Amino acid sequence: MKLDIYQIDAFAAGPFEGNPAAVMPLTADWLDDSVLQQLAEENNLSETAFYTAQLPVDAGPHDPEHPAYHLRWFTPAVEVDLCGHATLATAAQIFEDVHPDADRIQFWTRSGWLHVDRGPDATLVMDFPAEPPAPTAADPRIVAALGIPVRECLKATDLVFVAESEHDIASMAPDFAVISPLKVRGIVVTAASDVEGLDFVSRWFGAAAGVQEDPVTGSAHSQIAPYWADVLGLDNLVGRQLSARGGTVHCEVRGDRVHLSGAYRRYLRGTVEF
Repeated sequence: MKLDIYQIDAFAAGPFEGNPAAVMPLTADWLDDSVLQQLAEENNLSETAFYTAQLPVDAGPHDPEHPAYHLRWFTPAVEVDLCGHATLATAAQIFEDVHPDADRIQFWTRSGWLHVDRGPDATLVMDFPAEPPAPTAADPRIVAALGIPVRECLKATDLVFVAESEHDIASMAPDFAVISPLKVRGIVVTAASDVEGLDFVSRWFGAAAGVQEDPVTGSAHSQIAPYWADVLGLDNLVGRQLSARGGTVHCEVRGDRVHLSGAYRRYLRGTVEF
């Protein structure tokens, strides 16, 4: 079997920045889940996105004026319910190669309908569900593994730790032997930014998702953007993920939705044979 594959860096202002995602269109029926998982493991990126134009029978209503696809995301270890950077990468590939005249792409996903619009200056804007994290008790063992002072602990899809400073987040070296076995998708560590033009910074470390550190995690911003919007009194915020590659996510909190936008860079196109 042969499949097209694209690698696109999401939330990237230039080459070798942002989060690389593999995008693999499927022109026929879905392959077995075990094959999709093996492909994602072989690609060995934080996420591989698979999509098809065949919508499932249980997909809710959508706008027939805009292209619609069924989208799924796999890390090298598991299928996930929501992924930001691979959604942005998939929309970029469809906008450029399939629907160059479209201004919106719709995706049916495990998190319901999502859509991605063309934004200003060659950016893309994703409409995601907001997931404000709720306060929870901090596990002293996890705090010790992070190795930095923690002001607050919160819980949504991920565990969210609010740190004292941007410097702490940039310099931290967590103990992955403690973090990796945790029964939670991942851990977000965030703090207010000291840099003009940025509102907050973060890093994301995977546990059950099977990713040690994600370069830029769009879905984490659907959790921490509502938190910082409340703390800072702002609806529009700019976040920077301080991974080795780094990436910038523009966030607009709109009630129970969050608009996440960023730039992208295409890296490669090829063919997978198996």
